[in-house]
Amino acid sequence: MFTGLIEEVGTVVSLERKGASASLTVKSSLPPAEVSIGASIAVNGACLTVVRLGGGTVTFDVSPETIDSTAFRHLKSGSPVNLERALRLSDRLDGHLVSGHVDCVATITERREVSGNTVFSFRVPRDCARYIAPKGSVAIDGISLTVNGVGPDSFSINVIPHTASMTTLSTKRVGDEVNIETDLICRYLERLLGKDKSEGLSLELLAKSGFL
Repeated sequence: MFTGLIEEVGTVVSLERKGASASLTVKSSLPPAEVSIGASIAVNGACLTVVRLGGGTVTFDVSPETIDSTAFRHLKSGSPVNLERALRLSDRLDGHLVSGHVDCVATITERREVSGNTVFSFRVPRDCARYIAPKGSVAIDGISLTVNGVGPDSFSINVIPHTASMTTLSTKRVGDEVNIETDLICRYLERLLGKDKSEGLSLELLAKSGFL
């Protein structure tokens, strides 16, 4: 589990394809004494397991599912990536609960500067957009952010200068793809209600399910 607060921006050394899988090596300045084989690190929001350490680099095995479900296919030597180590139970939760399981990939459709801040708009698959709500939380490449506005297949966010400078968002442009993780509570609520995807959430459904 993660918080969506990025610890550092690492640099991809290599992404070696091994059939449908891959091996990802990232240059990182995370404290070597605090990173071990088997540890979980979120790389652009995807939870990966450390399999090798040394020389200021961290290596991860990347499963076919992760490659298919993320924007990792665009990574190459020199690409910047957001890194966050797993949450300790004693830590403050300054972002929101992020599982490191990417739901979908979104495309940046607009980037504009507003009073020193940067406003991004994204196009997102409709079956993923339904879990994104105004003033709710969303993880974009592992970054915990607050949603400004939403549409049937889109949403927008505001990024303050500090967040932009400490993450890969400072390098993102229109047309770039990013990993999206929606608020996991939405998915659990839908599952518990046993709601069909074509059915709207109503007071009648909540009452029938014992919530009213």
